[in-house]
Amino acid sequence: MIIQNVIIYKLNTLFEILNEISRDIGIDVIEANSENNLKNIIQNSSHYLIVTQQNISTLDNQLQLINIPIKISKLIEMINIKLLKNQFSNQSKVKIKNYILNLNSREISNNNTLMKLTEKEINTIIYLSKTNKPVSINELEKNVWQYEADMETHTVETHIYRLRKKLYDKFKDKDFIVSKKNGYEIS
Repeated sequence: MIIQNVIIYKLNTLFEILNEISRDIGIDVIEANSENNLKNIIQNSSHYLIVTQQNISTLDNQLQLINIPIKISKLIEMINIKLLKNQFSNQSKVKIKNYILNLNSREISNNNTLMKLTEKEINTIIYLSKTNKPVSINELEKNVWQYEADMETHTVETHIYRLRKKLYDKFKDKDFIVSKKNGYEIS
């Protein structure tokens, strides 16, 4: 799960309230009291939402509170909606090598050419892309297919073969997923 940081900018009382209930609502709350402090926090975080009263034109991912006071339940709802929108947007462009993987539409693209993928194909690509070493068949069986490691099956090999063929047929790329001595990897 992606950690969502909610940065409360120049709203000390709101920070104290949200910080007290942050575990119950499943967010990390960070306080920023100056623009420099805010920029330092953002620089070290890839998934954030800034809650502020004033719009900061140079920054994205803001929830501007105009009508204060506001019920805490309404504020939490607004924060959750904004975080979900941000997550949806972030998932629409995952870069892997020369490709863009859109998790929302289950498509992979390269040079304006699109190809639909199955959920298992996406999960396989994501899993392979998160490691810098070959991934064994047993590891893929366990972590992508949720099979027991000692089962006798050729599911992984068959799916990888078909995925590599689809990628080659559509993009003429035979080196996206390569077979190594001890597994598969995205090269």
